[in-house]
Amino acid sequence: MERVQERDLARTRRWIADEERREAERRVGEARRPPAPEWLIERGLDRNNTVAVHTGECWDPGKRAKPATRAQAIEALRHQVPACSKCRPDTALGIEV
Repeated sequence: MERVQERDLARTRRWIADEERREAERRVGEARRPPAPEWLIERGLDRNNTVAVHTGECWDPGKRAKPATRAQAIEALRHQVPACSKCRPDTALGIEV
């Protein structure tokens, strides 16, 4: 009976150590993750035309959205690229479209 309990205790300690290791790895991964971009520019299917400008926090940027600088986002909006109707980057940038 004592050996069974010792084996169970050892298994529990291994499980705790594994969970602590996973949690430490998760924290390191979060610390190393680059910050989210402030602005996104979404390209069309042909990757040449620009479809929309989004804020970095937009929930609907599409898979073809790439990070952009503030200047690039402003320039795109000034060249008649539509602003996302959900996140309204034109309002965030203070631009009237």
